[in-house]
Amino acid sequence: MPARWGSTRFPGKPLHLIAGKPLVQHVWERCQDCKQVDDVIIATDDPRIAEAAASFGAKAVLTSPDHPSGTDRIAEAAKSFPDHRILINVQGDEPLISPALIDELACTMRDDASIKMITAAAPIHDAAQISDANVVKVIFDTHGDALYFSRSPLPFVRNPAAWPRSYRHLGIYGFQRSFLFQFVAWPPSRLEQTESLEQLRALENGSRIRVVLTDELSPGVDTPEQAAAIEQHLQKHSS
Repeated sequence: MPARWGSTRFPGKPLHLIAGKPLVQHVWERCQDCKQVDDVIIATDDPRIAEAAASFGAKAVLTSPDHPSGTDRIAEAAKSFPDHRILINVQGDEPLISPALIDELACTMRDDASIKMITAAAPIHDAAQISDANVVKVIFDTHGDALYFSRSPLPFVRNPAAWPRSYRHLGIYGFQRSFLFQFVAWPPSRLEQTESLEQLRALENGSRIRVVLTDELSPGVDTPEQAAAIEQHLQKHSS
């Protein structure tokens, strides 16, 4: 779990209290509910987050504050755990992440060693999201491997009967250990920088990304207003 203190819109976000617990603790507890995960580690750039993690029993690794992405951060943390063969990057700001989805990604990689990188996508039901640049779209081939990710509508639908549904990318990734270190060794690619989507680095270097389809949506927290909405959701479903 990468958890960074600095955030343009929401500084200190990982420790923001939601229903009495830090945001990062909610995500950690979801990961703890996974049945196919051996270890849950918080990779952070700030001692305050590491101290908070220790207070609720989590493992935390302090990493450089200069990483350009969460994947680079977990790669540094992974060096401290050389026996971990498959690594799942769970965003530290998704307190409703599905443990079942995390398990599915882990099992898919465990059962097929040819899959070096994996992610997830869900159907888009709100047409407005197709043109929303904050909703990343993905298209994939008949084997379930990604062809492209974009903030633009994807694909351009001239014939709706041929492509009846669009899919949004979910920000969770799995890596075979060796491929994780290969990924972070590549410099940021042209398409990655153009779209501001790190997964394009893998595609532009000729690698495959398997896409697991799910109906499990996990809203992230990017603003205090979104944190308040998550708190209302949690309180509603705990009563």
